[in-house]
Order: sequence, then structure tokens, then C-alpha cells
Amino acid sequence: MKETSFIEQNKAKWKRFQQLAANDDADPEEISDLYSDITDDLSYAQTFYGKRTVRVYLNQLAQGIHNLVHKQKSEGLKKIFNVWRISIPLEIYRARKNLLFALIVALFWTALGAISTLNNPDFLRNIVGSVYVDQTIENINNGEPLNVYESGTQLAMFFEITLNNIKVAFLSFIFGITLTIGTHIILMSNSVMLGAFQAFFQTKGVLLTSFLGIWIHGAFEISSIVIAAGAGFTMGNGILFPGSYSRLQSLQIAAKSGLKIMMSLILFLTIAGFLESYVTHNYNVLPEWSKWGIILFSFSIIIFYYVIYPQVVARKYPELVHQQDFVVKNYTNVFSLNRIRSFGQVFSDSFSFYRVYFGKIFWSNLVLSGPIIIALLLFQDSIRYGDLTAQHTYDWAVQLNVIMGTDLKYNSDWIAILGWTIIVTQLINTTSYHFRHQGEPYKLGKVAIFNYRKLPQTWAMCVLIYLCLFLVPWYWCFLLLFVVPLFLQLSVAAPLGEEGFWKNYGQGFGFSTKSYGTMLTTLGLFSIMIFLFAQPIAFVFSFHIEFISDEPMMPDLLDILARFVSNVSRYYTHDFIFPGNVTRQIVYILFILITMPLFIIMIGFCYFSSREKETSYGLKEEFQKFGKRKRNQETAVDFE
Repeated sequence: MKETSFIEQNKAKWKRFQQLAANDDADPEEISDLYSDITDDLSYAQTFYGKRTVRVYLNQLAQGIHNLVHKQKSEGLKKIFNVWRISIPLEIYRARKNLLFALIVALFWTALGAISTLNNPDFLRNIVGSVYVDQTIENINNGEPLNVYESGTQLAMFFEITLNNIKVAFLSFIFGITLTIGTHIILMSNSVMLGAFQAFFQTKGVLLTSFLGIWIHGAFEISSIVIAAGAGFTMGNGILFPGSYSRLQSLQIAAKSGLKIMMSLILFLTIAGFLESYVTHNYNVLPEWSKWGIILFSFSIIIFYYVIYPQVVARKYPELVHQQDFVVKNYTNVFSLNRIRSFGQVFSDSFSFYRVYFGKIFWSNLVLSGPIIIALLLFQDSIRYGDLTAQHTYDWAVQLNVIMGTDLKYNSDWIAILGWTIIVTQLINTTSYHFRHQGEPYKLGKVAIFNYRKLPQTWAMCVLIYLCLFLVPWYWCFLLLFVVPLFLQLSVAAPLGEEGFWKNYGQGFGFSTKSYGTMLTTLGLFSIMIFLFAQPIAFVFSFHIEFISDEPMMPDLLDILARFVSNVSRYYTHDFIFPGNVTRQIVYILFILITMPLFIIMIGFCYFSSREKETSYGLKEEFQKFGKRKRNQETAVDFE
């Protein structure tokens, strides 16, 4: 049939479909019938008029309704409100025994800390150090027992205190994965310190003054730490007592329950930081009744939302008490790529994909990038040996500069930067390989061939990202959060794209700019997530102040490990700090190899989602399957 005859025969139908698609009150059945006809017409046009305008027109027409069907409905504020009104209180009710247990444990250790201090006044020195105790005694003698809260600017205090509160609460929760042992330790240390401080003030005759000052913010702060510990016990018990689930499935359920409880604490921890910075800071000028009022009101809110209200919700919705808000996921080895995903689906599928293919990705990176990393580490450590034989205010920042050369202290640092651009490029390629070859038997040789074939293109596409990542000073990182999303999908355009270099480049840049909000959210959320999970390894406030102590003020797990290695090395070398810093470097590199693929996977799913939204790539594949379905027999096509 001639193209003109084809158009003349069907144009009325196409025009009618356009009118119905634009009308919210149109008959769905008529739209459905016309859509089926148009997809048939598009298939016919692709066969006989592949390079003609009519094919482009029909493709856009079908793509428009395709995007409309797959468009994610806005959740609205009502659902968010219901999370706080129903969902979180129900999780609190389900975890009520763990929360009660956390409270009992906290009270026990608080009492023990108080009794120990009353029997031995020097007990507090063993916990917080002599410097802090002597400073407190001096403040008491000067008639200002809580003068520590009056020092510093209020805004700086607010950010520092709030971050510290969130850190302690987060660690109390996440360490529940250590079979609750870590949660017990954190709850014990904070509770003993609380009891020891209150008893210490009692021995100095200023208990009431300290009580009214500390508990202005402590009502929210201490309660939140106890509740976070209860969330940690909930997660840990998911491993210890899996019931009819596998331990992994039970951990999934318990971790999600604990996360909901933790989500409710962010507001209260922020309020605690505000009260400590702006109210406790001025406690001397506040009348007594206002202090009692704030403390009682704060405890009333905590008791209402975490004790009384969950009981009310559970009685009002008894059918929801034992109902799960999520389904335990059975992971598959093959993920549908050509579909439009919401941000939540990208986030969820990324973790699922990461879980399935992490072992293969990590092994590939270890084999392909491991030798380069070792060579760069030996090269940099030999040239910058002096940086490894001393402690630094921020050890993590200095050691990352040594590893990657990002401070450009020596000319050799340019070699380190170039080497790390190759390493990151290989991480992108090895991760992308598993998108392209899902479900296939794993062969390292094929991964290596794919990597080396794509290496030049991927590296070239990532140049702008590498300039931002390795050459921009760290104090501009906040601004980079708003610039880098413009180029993120370029990083996977070469290994995942189907076209030539320049067309893949144009698509990658176009997809990034058109989905800028999604990429910004992805980068921001991933940065926050990595920041939080990195805290036990390298807490940003873990820094040394030489004139106070040789130890960091707030040590993390890596500080403890590095100190142990250094102490052992004292017997074998004069430069005993060097092995400890090398230990830090190894941990940082492993952390990069473990976390970087997850971010690449997120970008990969965003790329496929953007491609489907802009080009209907999956829809075209569906057209190619026309005629393959059997009327009397189900095939694999029917399940896609």
C-alpha cells in the first residue's frame, strides 16, 4: 500500500485518538480499542515506511499514551501524614517489648553509674577524662556549673550537637546487627555517663541546678537514644529469633521496622539540638517554672507518641497490628531494564540488583583494579612517606589525599589522579557488564574483554565528572551536588548505550539534564546514606587535638583498629604510626570498592528509565515480538 493511501485510510482514526487522549473524561474502552489499532499501524509503518514521517508520527502518538499509562501518580501529603499517624505508631506498638527492654537497660546502667560515682568520686574521670572533670569543677566553684553550654556560637552548637545526636542514635540502631551487642555497649556507655554526671553534681551540691539545665534538652535527647536502642534491639532480634522466616528475610522485616522508628526520631533529635543550643545556652536567665515547664512538656510528648498513642492506634486498627506493610522480596537474577521507574523503585531495585550481583562485581573489581590500586598505593606511600608517620587533625582527609593525590601536594599526585580515573572507569564498566549480561554464567575473561573494549569511551564520557571529583577542593563539594547531576548518566552511557560514541554521549547528557531532579535526589540521598554508614568507620568529628590528648575526641572503630596496629608495631619499628595509617588506607579503599558499585547501579537504572521515557525503547521491542505469541500456549513473552 502506498504511504499516501495508508495515511488517507487511517488519519480520521488517528485524529480521533488524539482528541480522546487529551480528554480526561473520554471513554476508556474506546481509547483502548484505538490504541490497539494504532500500535498495529505503527508496526506496519515500521515495516514498510521505516524512514518516513508517518512512522515518527505514529511512534510519538503511541509513546505519549505509553508515558501516560506509566506515569507515577503523586502520593500527596495525605499519605505522608498517614505514615506518622498510623504506620509509625503501629511499628512502635509492635516493638513495644524491645523499647521497654531498652528503657530498663538504660535505667539499670544509669543507676550503676550513679552508685559508682557516689562510692568513688573519681569514677567519672575514668569515663570522660580528667580535663573535662577539672573544667566542670572550676565552673562549679565559679558558680556556673553548666558554663560548658554557654560557650560557642549558638548556630555552630546547633549543627554540631544535632549531628552528634543523630550519630549516637544511628549507631545505637545500626549496631543492632551485631546481635544487639553493639547496641548494648552504646546504651551502656551513654547511660553510665548520664548517671555518673548526675551523681557527680549531687556530690557538689548542685544536683537540682544541673537537672533543670541538662534535662531541658535531655528529655528529647536521652529518650531518643533509648528509643533508637529499642529499634536496634528490634533489628538484632530479627537475626536472633527469625521464627518461620529465613534469617535474611527476618532481618529485612526487622530492619525496616527499626528504620520506621528511627525516622520518627529525626524531628525530636533536631528539637533537642535546638533546645540545647538556644535554650540551655541561656538557662541562667530562665525562670524556674519555665525550665520545669519545658521538661514536663517534652516528656509528655515522648510518652504520648511512644506509649499512649500507639495503644490507641492498635485498638482502632486491630486488623493492621499483625499486617505487614511490605512483602518479603524473593530476589531474581534477571531485572527488567526497559521500564519507567519512580525514584523509589530505582532505589529498591538498585539494592536488589546489588545483593544479587555484588559478589561477581566485587571479585571483578578486585582482579582488574586491585593491581593498579596496589601499585598506586606503593607509589604514593613511598613519595609521601612523611604524611604516614604522623597523626593528623583529620586522618581520613589526609589519607584520602595521599591515596588519590587530590591535594596536588607533589607533581606525582597527577599520576595518582590519572590512575584513579582508570580505576573508577573500570568500576563503571564491570558493574555495567552485569546489566548487559543478566542471568548468564559468570566468566571473568568476558568481563575483562568488555571492560577493556569500553574503557576509552567510558573514560572520555566521564572526564567532566573526574574534573569535579578529583580537582575541585573539598569545600566546594556542596556546590558540586548541584552540578554533577547534569553529567551523571554520561558515566554509564558508553557501556549501556546501543549507539556510537557521539550519539551515546548526546543521549547520556540529554537524559541527565531532563531528569535533573531525579539525579540530584539520587546523588543527595546516596551521599547522606554513605555519610551515615561511614561514621562507624571514619566519623567526621573523629579528630586529634594534640595539646589536649593524643587520642581523638570522638574515636570511631577505625581509630581503635589503627591504634591497635600502631601499638603492636611499637615493638618492631620506630615509625609505628605508619602501619596504622596504612591500615586506614586499606579500609578506605575497601569501602570505596564496596559502595561505589551501588551508586553506579542506581545511575544505571535511572539511565534505562530515562531512555524508556524519552525513546520508548522497550515499547519498540514489544512491537518486534508481534506474531510470536501463541493463542493456545503461554510463552516467555507472556510473562514479560
